[in-house]
Amino acid sequence: MKCNVGKTDKYIRIILGLIIGAIGYYYQSWWGLAGLLLIVTGLINFCGLYPILGINTCKTKEKK
Repeated sequence: MKCNVGKTDKYIRIILGLIIGAIGYYYQSWWGLAGLLLIVTGLINFCGLYPILGINTCKTKEKK
């Protein structure tokens, strides 16, 4: 798995994941699992949907 989630994207995913997870827990809803998915993708720096859509927010180092 190649990194495709950048630093800013990572922090946004983790924060939104915590918020959605807390709301899902509070309302005892399955939507809290969506928050868990955002947290996991933020922590491993890979989103499975990004390659399909052709998105990459991770800065890559150029080879000289």
